Amino acid sequence: MDNANYTLLLVEDDPTLGYLLKEYLSMNHFNLFLAKTAKEALSLLENHYFDLAILDVMLPDRNGFDLAKTIQNQHPYIPFIFLTARSLKVDVLKGFSLGAVDYLKKPIDEEELVVRINSLLSRLQTKGPQTNETQKFSIGLYQFDSKNQQLEHRDGSITTLTKRESELLKYLMLHKNNLCTHKEILNNLWGKSDYFNKKSLNVFISHLRKYLQDDAAIKIENVHKQGFILRIP
Repeated sequence: MDNANYTLLLVEDDPTLGYLLKEYLSMNHFNLFLAKTAKEALSLLENHYFDLAILDVMLPDRNGFDLAKTIQNQHPYIPFIFLTARSLKVDVLKGFSLGAVDYLKKPIDEEELVVRINSLLSRLQTKGPQTNETQKFSIGLYQFDSKNQQLEHRDGSITTLTKRESELLKYLMLHKNNLCTHKEILNNLWGKSDYFNKKSLNVFISHLRKYLQDDAAIKIENVHKQGFILRIP
């Protein structure tokens, strides 16, 4: 794995541990940004793309659980793991319930952290490309600008999508002509796969089908009990 292709966000308020982890991860060729507060982390997230966020649970301005919820809402494509000295089972379960892909307890073994990160990134690669450079897509009669949440018809008319509609259409485009399972979509965009979120997903799929209905060649197929495929010739 070429770690130089990956950019990580480390949110750790302990200056000594933060420095050590930053140096060690940089030595392993990761591109790493260090934030000491949740506020700093959110600022970095607005200006950079990250493949993975590593969040300390105890931060001076907000706890890591609250920060994770904000990341899920504002940057749903970014997976995250927790670092914490708190070893209570309830905290571990809370971390995973929020959608964390891993949970590491302090003191941190740097070598184990690198192995865990590499393993996670290898596994997450199978979900398809997730780069912030890809903002505009051609969809038959339409041009989709995901950054500005706009779907422009060839006739010049423009439909402004909601944030969730735009995220869903972008996800389907990044995986076009491939099955996107309900679980993958919900975990990536909603942060949790359950009955109520699945009902919500079906509503948004209906919205997208309506927006794309003028192009008969474009279809969002329903694969029974599995998921959806955005078919583009």
